[in-house]
Amino acid sequence: MNGRIEPMIGRYVHVDIGGEMHRIYFEENGAGIPLVCLHTAGADGRQWRHLLADGELTRNFRIIAFDMPWHGKSNPPASWTGEEYQLTTARYTETICAFCKALKLDKPVVMGCSIGGRIVLNLAIDHAHQFRALIGLEAADFQEPWYDTTWLNRPDVHGGEVCAALVSGLIAPQGPRASREETLWAYKQSGPGVFKGDLYFYRVDGDLRGRVQRIDTSVCPLYLLTGEYDFSCTPEDTKRTTASIKGARVTIMERLGHFPMSENPEQFRRYIAPVLNEIVKATVASKQGVHA
Repeated sequence: MNGRIEPMIGRYVHVDIGGEMHRIYFEENGAGIPLVCLHTAGADGRQWRHLLADGELTRNFRIIAFDMPWHGKSNPPASWTGEEYQLTTARYTETICAFCKALKLDKPVVMGCSIGGRIVLNLAIDHAHQFRALIGLEAADFQEPWYDTTWLNRPDVHGGEVCAALVSGLIAPQGPRASREETLWAYKQSGPGVFKGDLYFYRVDGDLRGRVQRIDTSVCPLYLLTGEYDFSCTPEDTKRTTASIKGARVTIMERLGHFPMSENPEQFRRYIAPVLNEIVKATVASKQGVHA
């Protein structure tokens, strides 16, 4: 395999978010239905590299993974002067919609994990008509915090290492060691205060309790998949959330934790491939119905 070049291509797109241009890095591969993938808190689009390189799935999907501002290869906006970063529900939602608009994506599927899974629920509440389907990984309307965020951005500790240590227990033990370590490596590289700022959305601003009942899955199908080893967003959290969402599809994934797409890509594929195939069939059926 020496010299093998992977098929995904990385580029930058300039996106108007809140009246200011942001230089957003994204990677993509494939053709067909747009599938936008959202990374977890404090991480970046590298988490999706195995999905991006999947030759079978990319025959039907244009898979796109972008780094949120402040994450990975997407810098803070030019106007940033060092103030504390805090992600809000409104800003997160606007960023996703603006990115899809900048790339002129036609009714994309959006799949997010952790904070990405939470924001998927908000997209289903307020913007369902813009999307073909929504997929939330490790998603629930709210989780009680089990950690102290003051440790995540302090001058007397290594921020990256403490971030990685915090999430290390959320990874299922059955995953390949290299994949588990790779998942944690991204956390060790996170920018100062970025993980903490993302968790402001997750812990405080993104509380969707009492709102998910408004989700209409007849407008946009909703799939929620949660790993059995996730003790941050537990299977019970996801089931509780979907109990009030008529038509939501729930799957509890065996031998997976909070980072299914990166901690054990092969096992995750067993669960996500049928979901994506179902979306393809629904798209084909819809087009045939229109032509008929």
